Amino acid sequence: MTYCVGMLLDAGLVFLSDSRTNAGVDQISTFRKVTIFERPGDRVMVLMGAGNLAISQAVVNVLHEHENEPGIKGIWTSKNMFEASLAVGEALREVHKRDAEALKDHHIEFNASLIFGGQIGGEEPRLFCIYAAGNFIEATPETPYFQIGESKYGKPILDRVISRSTSLAQGAKCALISMDSTIRSNLSVGVPLDLLSIKRDELKIHSHVNIDENHAYFRMIRTRWSESLRHAFHEIPDPEWMRRS
Repeated sequence: MTYCVGMLLDAGLVFLSDSRTNAGVDQISTFRKVTIFERPGDRVMVLMGAGNLAISQAVVNVLHEHENEPGIKGIWTSKNMFEASLAVGEALREVHKRDAEALKDHHIEFNASLIFGGQIGGEEPRLFCIYAAGNFIEATPETPYFQIGESKYGKPILDRVISRSTSLAQGAKCALISMDSTIRSNLSVGVPLDLLSIKRDELKIHSHVNIDENHAYFRMIRTRWSESLRHAFHEIPDPEWMRRS
């Protein structure tokens, strides 16, 4: 399993992914789930995948192959992020057409979901969630983030904190707290983590940090957040009816 979160903020975009894959308790490995497409000054895009890792890797390979095929609209030739998302969806459908029946024969579900976001010069930053069928939805001011993978544990903090006016630094902090909550509750999600940000109109990766178990800031967050939650819990009065003798 995995956990990925992408945020569309007024200041730009934030992406966070773990890198753990789990094929059973004795088959836990580390694989990067983030792909960067960057042409500084022209476009920058980030793709994160959850579900079947082989499917996500195949989609990335198809995207690279399409750039060398005349007449096929790819992410490097797309005029905007909507067209680029169509190219990603089409690559996912191509992989489905090739592999879905073979996977079904082995009782394996065609399971993949993607977060794709970035900015192409001349338009605003945009963020999409792409499903296994190749269709997608776009983030809105009311829904400024997407999660894929093991999403339930990290959702409450995002719902309470994230809005379009959140800064990139606050978005990164919130994403890491969301990831920490997920790691604590699900052994199939774990470090190292990839944390990326794209600043509006820079048209390049603003920051890319690899976070392992010894990363000082993440260790501080894990400790401080737990302490803060315990403190807040004890500050809330007990139910009055439970204190009655």
